[in-house]
Amino acid sequence: MKMKRTKKILLIIGIIFIIGLIIPYSFQNPVAGSTRNDYSQQSYWYYPWGTSVTHKGVDIFKRKGTSIYAASGIELVIYAGYMPGKGGNVVISLAPKWRMHYYAHLDKVDVNTFSVVTHKSKLGSVGNSGNASRTPSHLHFGMMSLIPNPMDIDTSKQGWKKAWYINPIPYLNSYHEKD
Repeated sequence: MKMKRTKKILLIIGIIFIIGLIIPYSFQNPVAGSTRNDYSQQSYWYYPWGTSVTHKGVDIFKRKGTSIYAASGIELVIYAGYMPGKGGNVVISLAPKWRMHYYAHLDKVDVNTFSVVTHKSKLGSVGNSGNASRTPSHLHFGMMSLIPNPMDIDTSKQGWKKAWYINPIPYLNSYHEKD
């Protein structure tokens, strides 16, 4: 009896995992009206980067209050609110392909935890909250994978962490090539 229940639970988990992998992943620049000129091509994994050691994302600079939208076609918000320390006002979401999106330094958060959002959903607005209070307004956008890719590990500072982090710059550049 117990073995049947365990098999059922494992089957459900397996189905959920496969669904997460087969949902198509589409991408847009999350900051309204931004272009390639609003972010640095070299900022991902830049070293040195304060207490983080390396910069595990990209900063998209725009005027304070500019709208921020979900970067992928569908996402589940797993946290929306204030994180003391580095990120300030943040949104953390789960996207297709078991990817996590991290939106940080927002001026204002406009979604709730456990909301389902799409490309058209406003998550919040550009700001400089958290440890970015002395910098121009921007969105720090990070992408992570819940399924590690050991092929991305290298010898750079904290290079072993690259198995979980995804460089968002090629995604942004590809999006802007469509413009």
